[in-house]
Amino acid sequence: MLLKDKIIIITGGTKGLGKDLAFYCASLGANIVIGGRNETDGNNIVKSIKKEYKNDALFIKGDLSIVSNCEMLIKQTVSYFKSIDGLVNYAGILPVSSIIDTDEKLFDDVFNINIKSPFFITKFAIAEMLKNKKGSIVNIGSLHAYGGEENRAAYAVSKGALLTLTKHLAKNYAKYGIRANWVTMGWVATPGEIALRESQGKDLDWLNKTAEKIIPMGRLQTTKDHLPAIAYLLSDESSQVTGSEIHVTGGFFI
Repeated sequence: MLLKDKIIIITGGTKGLGKDLAFYCASLGANIVIGGRNETDGNNIVKSIKKEYKNDALFIKGDLSIVSNCEMLIKQTVSYFKSIDGLVNYAGILPVSSIIDTDEKLFDDVFNINIKSPFFITKFAIAEMLKNKKGSIVNIGSLHAYGGEENRAAYAVSKGALLTLTKHLAKNYAKYGIRANWVTMGWVATPGEIALRESQGKDLDWLNKTAEKIIPMGRLQTTKDHLPAIAYLLSDESSQVTGSEIHVTGGFFI
């Protein structure tokens, strides 16, 4: 199995792509650690993974915008599993706001979750990965990192910083056997995206018809479209892949 016996941490693993990824990696043989705030959902996912795949799984509750909780996530993982093979930084927030409309609190909220959290989780994870001279970090990116739309200002800048972090890690830690890569999400009908469009008087049917017209491959992406790429980057099959950007966008970004 592609990820047999690997210890994979997924932040934001209780919903959306993070949840789907937890189950997908478990199906490929991985043991899963989910970091997040929703204890009920986290524990339910852990129970389902253990029952369905017979893999071990662990939920660690914590607000990952707080550095001490980032450290706790790694420490508890190592205490339980003894090592870390992979880290997926997925947790993030995507508020709708132009630079003109962005106040200090919104800016801080976005940066605390979207870049401060993965920065410090990665810091503590790398310290453990260095002991075994191996590890794979996958940062979940966005098209907005490359400039972004007018009403995604803080989000776009935070994702741009995450892309730079990915390149920094790849450049400086390859010599230690630690890899870092980036997967760009396309236009996905997440619950947040659907809620946003509904607030604008638009529905899922509008989303799908619009995507058919503007996405070269003719449809919205789903969270499941990204899973094989992420699993590949976490696996030993990609042992020579670092600093890469994989765009799973249906040709929306080329």
